[in-house]
Parts: sequence; C-alpha cells; structure tokens
Amino acid sequence: MKRQYRILTAVIASASVLCACQKEEQVQPEPKIENCAIIHETEFGGVYIKSTIDDFNKLGFVYGDSVNVEFSNGFKLEDVPYYNGYYVDAGQPLLIAYPGYDYIKAAVNYGDDLWETAGLQQKNDQKLNLWMQSKLEEHDTASVYLNERGKYADIQAARDIHYYDERERYTTDEEFANFRSIHMGRIAENRLYRSASPCDNQHNRAPYVDRLIEQAGVNGIMNLSDSHLKIRGYMEKDNFDSPYFLSLYQNDQVIPLALNMNYLSEEFAVTAAQGLKELAKLEPPYLIHCTEGKDRTGFICMLVEALAGADYQQIADDYMVTYDNYYGITADSEPDKYQTILEKNLDAMIRSIVGDESIDITNTDLSVYAKNYLLKAGMSEEDITAFLNRICE
Repeated sequence: MKRQYRILTAVIASASVLCACQKEEQVQPEPKIENCAIIHETEFGGVYIKSTIDDFNKLGFVYGDSVNVEFSNGFKLEDVPYYNGYYVDAGQPLLIAYPGYDYIKAAVNYGDDLWETAGLQQKNDQKLNLWMQSKLEEHDTASVYLNERGKYADIQAARDIHYYDERERYTTDEEFANFRSIHMGRIAENRLYRSASPCDNQHNRAPYVDRLIEQAGVNGIMNLSDSHLKIRGYMEKDNFDSPYFLSLYQNDQVIPLALNMNYLSEEFAVTAAQGLKELAKLEPPYLIHCTEGKDRTGFICMLVEALAGADYQQIADDYMVTYDNYYGITADSEPDKYQTILEKNLDAMIRSIVGDESIDITNTDLSVYAKNYLLKAGMSEEDITAFLNRICE
C-alpha cells in the first residue's frame, strides 16, 4: 500500500512539473492593436493612430520592432520600423512614438503626406464628404501587427536620442533655446539668427527665445512651422509669455509659412523661396525658426548659408550645434552618432539641392546649387540679390 502511495505521489509530482514546464513554454500572443480611430496630422503630413505611446508599448511593442500597419480602406505599410525618432532615410515610412506626441503616428520621413498617399482623404468620396461636413476625421481606422521582433533594434540603439524640456538641465539660455547667430561665408555678423520657436511653448523654450531675440534686436521673423491660425492659438494659451514676438507679429514683421516636412517636394521649395522674398522686404536682423529649430530650420539655414558662400564644413559645424544643444552629441563625445546624423540628415538635404550623386558635396561650390534651387522655386536673380544684400557684408 505504501509502495502504491509513493508511486501515485511520484506520478502526481511529475505531472505537476510537466504542467509547470508547459505553462512556462506557452508562447505569449503577438502584440496587435486593431480598428483604431485615426487623425490626419497636417503639420508634418502623417496619420495619428489613436493609441497613446504608453498604451501602445504596454501591448508588447518595442522600439526597433518591425510592424505592419493596415488601414481599413485596404492600404498597407508592411515591414516598417517602430522607432521613437525619425531614424529612417528621407522618403521612407515608419511608425513613430516621438516624445511629446499624443499618439503613435504612421508617416513618411521628409516625404509626402501619408494621409493622402494612403487614400484616406478622397474629395470625391461621398462618405468622406459627410464626415468632413460633420467635422470628423475618424472615418477610417488603422490596425498594427507585429511583423518581426527586434528587426531594427540595432538602428534604434544606434540612433536613440532624446532631450529634456527643463531649463535647469542646460548650461545657458542660448543652449536651451537652440539660439545662435549665423556668421559664415559672406553673411555679416548679427544679421541672421536661428532658434527654437519664440511663440510655440510646448517645449518650454519660447519665453527664452523671446528674450534672446529682443536682446539681438531681431526685426523680421521667418516662421517655418506655423500658420496665422496656429500663432493666434498660442497667444490665447495661459503659458504664452513672448511679448517681443507679439509686438513683431502685430506689426506684420512675422512671416508664417506653415512649411511641411517634405523638403524633396516642389511645394516646400516654392514656399521657402516665397518666404525669403518676403523676409527681404524687412530690415535685418532676421530670425529663422520652426518648432525645435532643427529640421525645417536646418534645411533653410543650410540653403541660405550655401547661397552666401559657406563651405560644407562650415554648414556642417552649424548644423551639428543643434545636436550638441539638445542631446550633447559632438564629434568627440559620440563620434558614431555624430557621423550618422550628418550623413542621414544634412548630407541628404544638401544632395537634394545638388541633384547629382556623383558630386562631392564636401568639396564643391554649393552656392551654385543653392541659387539654382531658388531660381527653380520662383525667385528671380533680383530677388536673390536683394536677399543677399540684406544679410551679407
């Protein structure tokens, strides 16, 4: 009897161990999110999928994963990376959880508006017209599925950067505001400045920029990121504290361009050229800014610097000051990231105005290509000369 009891006990114990092992070996279901409402993100041209970044990550998605994004109208993005920054080349799609975004977003980096590319906005669609008349945008939905775990994890790790919005983390107001004078090539000292936004305070920098541009005597502003409507919206917020900007705006010394992010597009070029023409009607000093003073500002400042005779190294040095200001990335501190940012961002921008991959952009007269870019975009020889006379010695 005792022997039978011992055998039975052993069998039960073995079964328990087997069950425990089976539980441990159970495969967790792959993360997914289905039939989420979507919103057209018009500033950069993308599609917000209405799941917060935290909620989306709690489902099991991890930065560096490969995902498939499927819209209810049948449009699909397959095998796209999920990153917390814009770590893909210009014209490439991604799913992004950029710090500060309300929701995750599907977009094409420096590319066409994904909302329109995906056919989520068809003017001849009666159903869509009904939604638009109702002032609703969630007429379609989106689903996201894991395609491959960690496929792009190495790129995420190599390019993962983020910054802080607290002034005390930075050494100077200028560093925090990403504010500086542009003085290279033939550009005269104290004629041209660049910075983060002096009016959009979502990153707590606007009041600091405002004080700095007042000290610099800025007389004209080329606002790359905002429309009049958005600027007035900032002014109505409780945290608006930019009296100098307000005085310039009320005196028609601010030129809002609401420029999209697609620097490869004709619309971008034409809008930028028109902005420079308008800016030249005002007396300098000038300020060029977007939201962070990084991407759109980076392109326009590169263009102006090249136009005024700056060489590649001067342009690169100025461009990378932004990454030192925000992220502490320098050629000495993080050489690999520094070089990757130059190649993926600035070099791609310069090549877009040069238009010839065989040209060595580090050793050529970039002013020729900058001038041709602006001529094609609608500026005349006289317009270009008038602008250069404003900013050059």
